[in-house]
Amino acid sequence: MVDIPNWYTAVDLERARENLFRYLGHEITDKRVVEAMKRVPREAFVPPQQYHSAYDDRPLSIGFGQTISQPFIVALMVQALALSGDDKVLEVGTGSGYEAAILAELAQKVITVECIPELAKSAKEVLDRLGYSNIEVHVAGRTLGWPEEAPYDAIIVSAGAPTVPQVLLEQLALNGRLVIPVGSRWQQELLRVTKLRKRNKIENLGGCYFVPLIGEGAWEK
Repeated sequence: MVDIPNWYTAVDLERARENLFRYLGHEITDKRVVEAMKRVPREAFVPPQQYHSAYDDRPLSIGFGQTISQPFIVALMVQALALSGDDKVLEVGTGSGYEAAILAELAQKVITVECIPELAKSAKEVLDRLGYSNIEVHVAGRTLGWPEEAPYDAIIVSAGAPTVPQVLLEQLALNGRLVIPVGSRWQQELLRVTKLRKRNKIENLGGCYFVPLIGEGAWEK
């Protein structure tokens, strides 16, 4: 349970939460995703000074130049993974751990990697405190993703890349789905890539903005 500042009441938080999920309920077609998000307390993943904004539909700063993503974008990306419940999922960019928790509600196992050790540590602490036993948090190595556990049924990338990294496609199982923002450092298109035997299927889910994905096959620092 997260302590809420005295000036912001539990009633205020619940009202904001209800408003957010009413909106997501209209915009997101896979209701399993919305129900999973309802089970995850977003306020547990934001800094104390941001508690009052935990259920605003916008990204929030979590330090180190990183953000916790806008709930609508999280819902859209998770929906695009088309999870069935017995999937093994790779998340690239743990951040606060919020998205990993949502994935854990919908998948059998989640492997999440983060290039900032301090964020990986704090995310693991929150996820452990909330009782998520099907999530592994790792500090990212030089290679994008986490090849040790490949192949994955689904991969979700919470940072923008200049192109679809081949190294992530190699970690994706046949018929697996990769959801990733691709474009410049300032603006991207959200893509879903389905790995097929002959030619991969690529779908554009719309414009978005994410912090840059850093690593081999992506942006340099």
